[in-house]
Amino acid sequence: MNTDRGISLKLGVLLLAGLLAFGNAAAQKSTRADKDDKTKTKQAQAVSKEVYERIQKAQEMVDAENYKAALKTLKSLYNPDKLTEYEQANVLNYLGFVYYNMENMKEAIGIYRKLLAIPSLEPQMAKQTTFTMAQLLTVEEQYREALTTLDKWFTLEPNPGPQPYILKAQIHYNLSEYKAMVKPVETAMEVARSRNLPVKENWWGLLNFAYYSLENYAKVRDIQEVLLENWPRKRYWLSLAGAFTELGEDEKLIYAYDAAFTQDMLEQGKEFVTMAQLYLQAEVPYKAAKLLQEKMDAGIVEKNEKNYRLLSQSWMLAMEDNKAIPALKSAASLAKNGEVDARLANTYLNIGEYGECVTATNTAIRKGGLKSPDNIQISLGMCLYNLHRYNEAKAAFHKAAKTPRSQRTSGQWIRVIDAEIERNRQIRLAEEAARKKRKEIDERRAKSGRA
Repeated sequence: MNTDRGISLKLGVLLLAGLLAFGNAAAQKSTRADKDDKTKTKQAQAVSKEVYERIQKAQEMVDAENYKAALKTLKSLYNPDKLTEYEQANVLNYLGFVYYNMENMKEAIGIYRKLLAIPSLEPQMAKQTTFTMAQLLTVEEQYREALTTLDKWFTLEPNPGPQPYILKAQIHYNLSEYKAMVKPVETAMEVARSRNLPVKENWWGLLNFAYYSLENYAKVRDIQEVLLENWPRKRYWLSLAGAFTELGEDEKLIYAYDAAFTQDMLEQGKEFVTMAQLYLQAEVPYKAAKLLQEKMDAGIVEKNEKNYRLLSQSWMLAMEDNKAIPALKSAASLAKNGEVDARLANTYLNIGEYGECVTATNTAIRKGGLKSPDNIQISLGMCLYNLHRYNEAKAAFHKAAKTPRSQRTSGQWIRVIDAEIERNRQIRLAEEAARKKRKEIDERRAKSGRA
């Protein structure tokens, strides 16, 4: 499973919720939290006109992407001895935002640490800043501190949405704490459903990775089925196939691959080879042969010895021996030992091409490396027998008989050949006797006619 380890630097509205706490300070009005936020906020304190104007000026510089100037303005403004704690909070809050826009996360984190250390920091800003810190620490790969900070935020937020739980799961992922990922992801899903919000695809991906790492393949299978129902993608079909394999549900494996194949999701040669192998397991060799032949002819499946052998096997199991021969010949030409030539010889034997059979068996014997050299001698003997080359056939069977397991078969064939030879001898003798008798009759008739 490919899950992004990094979390994007652009964290959406990461900081915006607390940036403009000073926005109406000149009018000295109270600020309010979001409607869903139960945290009580204090009455907004006054910000001096000078502080407000300099922050506004810094904001204009940020809008113009003149971050260095904004930074200089805010740094010159920040003086704990001259600013109230409320003014310090607003300056630090915006200073952290500038560092964030400069993608200087390390400095931004340092600023927010100072912000959180202000004793009178408003609860709303404290909560927002704590969550911002958890996100920035995650970006900086300070995962353990990010997790601690996020857990602190959960104590401040009475009604969290789903996304913070997903962030927690991502942190556990980066810490390789896969078991700990499960609960926050499942909680995020429950919260989303309770608020009529969509459960996102990548959440299922996180949960799937967690269960896969825990080797809970039944859960992986169930998650893949949900993913396929909502986001039918090739990788989910293949993951489902993997889950079936791990669960020993091999009979279901072909359905996952076949569905991907039917939807034109298979692209790589090895995927089509796997599909063909599954067809063979499901006892539909004709489909396997047709698929392999098409993809090899198109150059998608590699034309190597292994794939040619699979193609020939598929054609033979489909009772299409004639179609198996070209594949076997190609495989044999690439093979270093005689195994494929032996299989080619047997195919020629099956279709009655006995001369080709003899050639293939002799090639197999010459190449060597045969698992059962006695069997190839039996094949050779049978082909020679059908060519009426009896003495050569007997010689092949005698060689085969040197292996104990082939003695009986070879002996039977030798007796058959001997009987055939004797029968042919008797036929020749009978024919010779008949010719002699005929000759005698003709001679007597001839003499009788002359008399």
